[in-house]
Amino acid sequence: MTTPGTPPVFPEWPQYGDEERTGLVRALEQGQWWRIGGSEVDEFEREFAAHHGGGYALAVTNGTHALELALQVAGVGPGDEVIVPAFTFISSSQAAQRLGAVAVPVDVDSDTYCVDVAAVEAALTPRTKAIMPVHMAGHIADMDALDKLSAASGVPIVQDAAHAHGAEWAGRKVGELGSVAAFSFQNGKLMTAGEGGLVIFPDRDGWDQGFLRHSCGRPPSDRGYFHKTSGSNFRMNEFTASVLRAQLGRLDEQVATREERAPVLRELLAGIPGVVPQGRDARATRIPHYMAMFRVPGIGEERRNALVDELVRRGLPAFAVFRAVYRTDGFWETGAPDTTVEALAERCPNSEALTTEGVWLHHRTLLAAEDEVRRIPEIVAAALESI
Repeated sequence: MTTPGTPPVFPEWPQYGDEERTGLVRALEQGQWWRIGGSEVDEFEREFAAHHGGGYALAVTNGTHALELALQVAGVGPGDEVIVPAFTFISSSQAAQRLGAVAVPVDVDSDTYCVDVAAVEAALTPRTKAIMPVHMAGHIADMDALDKLSAASGVPIVQDAAHAHGAEWAGRKVGELGSVAAFSFQNGKLMTAGEGGLVIFPDRDGWDQGFLRHSCGRPPSDRGYFHKTSGSNFRMNEFTASVLRAQLGRLDEQVATREERAPVLRELLAGIPGVVPQGRDARATRIPHYMAMFRVPGIGEERRNALVDELVRRGLPAFAVFRAVYRTDGFWETGAPDTTVEALAERCPNSEALTTEGVWLHHRTLLAAEDEVRRIPEIVAAALESI
């Protein structure tokens, strides 16, 4: 029985066990600690691709590099435009900007927080070289409409799937959606080795180009330093891959638990006056729930931040959500569109609202026992009353 006022009990994150220890020792004792000569990265790529419905997986150093590499293989370069959601972590835009391209932010859907397809279509120009939907908190963007738009325009899709490990859209896994997808394994992600990333290419040619560019342009069998393309060193090491192989083994069970808990939490949060939880597209047949998100319309940034602090004080791992990318200094340093913050804000009202109204709870809250999950809305309601 829970004592009144006692903070809820949530699992720690990251989670690990003997599987990770065994993998690290296996990587250590094989005698080759980088991917050329080792086997852990190769095996992880094969296992991750199979788990996500196919394609060709290429493991890299982190999720930001995964996006940058995916865009480079898509042919994105100086002066090109890449359409990104305004509401996302800034890696989505910076991956394009670091290639010399211009990041073009567009608004997101007010319910799912994924990119608004009509806004994407309106932003297309002859300079558009890629469309980057972000599967926000594991909710897959409207891939049906995006695929149609891509086919009609000839502009390829590069999915930012940093939150979407194990996700499915209309019964199809991410590797079955027919476009490039980039994942992250940063410390807070749904599977992690502290850092790490991966790109799923739908065809072998994309993987081959990606391999060259992630390994300084050098083919895997090269002994004479014949670098075929430009590139950088984005190679994942063997220790990281060994941990991620163990993490992948836990993914299905963890996603199933979060899918079971999320509807309970969403319904109870929706019952709190003034609280609007993130919605769910019925076509999203499996959501891994990277964070449980909600907003409090009209609360304003100062009170929202106070709410987050109060939730943390009461034992909830709560955070303010991402700031719209154009409301950061870093966005404007290079590769910014020829416009102003005010003009972008006017075109992106939903991203503006989320910047000041959004809250998310760490996904480990959805791995807790159901009675602990049911305590979360009580704490949110009490915190709202107290600020």
